[in-house]
Amino acid sequence: MSASAADPLDRASELLAKLEAARARLEETDDPDAAVELLGEITELAKEAHAEIERARREADAQS
Repeated sequence: MSASAADPLDRASELLAKLEAARARLEETDDPDAAVELLGEITELAKEAHAEIERARREADAQS
């Protein structure tokens, strides 16, 4: 895998780790307002991770 394709994958990996941490916090909270905020954070992190994965796929396709 090239360095350019690895960069989006590295970023996606970081985002997925953040997503997992937010999910763990969501499981631990009893505060409905905090839960709603965490769900928003999880949604945004998932969108960003998806975009990075798609970017890596496009870069890999362009190089093949």
